[in-house]
Amino acid sequence: MGFSFTDNSFIEAALVILILIPSIMVHEVSHGLVAYRLGDPTARDAGRLTFNPIKHIDPFGSVLLPAMLALANGPLFGWAKPVPVNPARFVNPTAHMAITAVAGPLSNVILATILGRLVFPSLSGIPEELVGDFIIINLFLAVFNMLPIPPLDGSRLLPLVLPERGRELYRQFEQFGFIILFALLFFLEGSLDFMVDWVEWLLFNVAL
Repeated sequence: MGFSFTDNSFIEAALVILILIPSIMVHEVSHGLVAYRLGDPTARDAGRLTFNPIKHIDPFGSVLLPAMLALANGPLFGWAKPVPVNPARFVNPTAHMAITAVAGPLSNVILATILGRLVFPSLSGIPEELVGDFIIINLFLAVFNMLPIPPLDGSRLLPLVLPERGRELYRQFEQFGFIILFALLFFLEGSLDFMVDWVEWLLFNVAL
């Protein structure tokens, strides 16, 4: 069974990908730019401080998985190739890694606010529904990435408040991060419903 170009589900999946790809590209480039400003040129040297999608797209995480989830009315989930960061090049590795991590979700909030609320509505020919989808997807990316689960950006904040022993234990826990994420997303129904409240708070208190 296939999908024709007139199927609403196919169109919705395509729109999700068209919004998701540039949004996660900006997210990753923001990591690299902040890391560079803090003393780590690794992303620049790897040619990742660019908006060329070929440099960032992960065929499965950026296209195939989001498309399958959109077609199945599943949770929004996807990723780009992470930009390389070398914390050893930072003056303060723990703090500067946290700042670098926060730059990604913050860029999505800025996209939702600047483009979604100010630029797009001033342009003719852009459907209001598409603008709304752009805002919501970027806010979801911001909230989701701030969860304190490796390898998400929020996990880089916990070392700021953990003692050295706690940091060592947390580093051992990192290898199980993806397993926990997939369990939360696909097996523990309703475990991430609280994200809707956070997105709504951002929508009405920041992005509006």
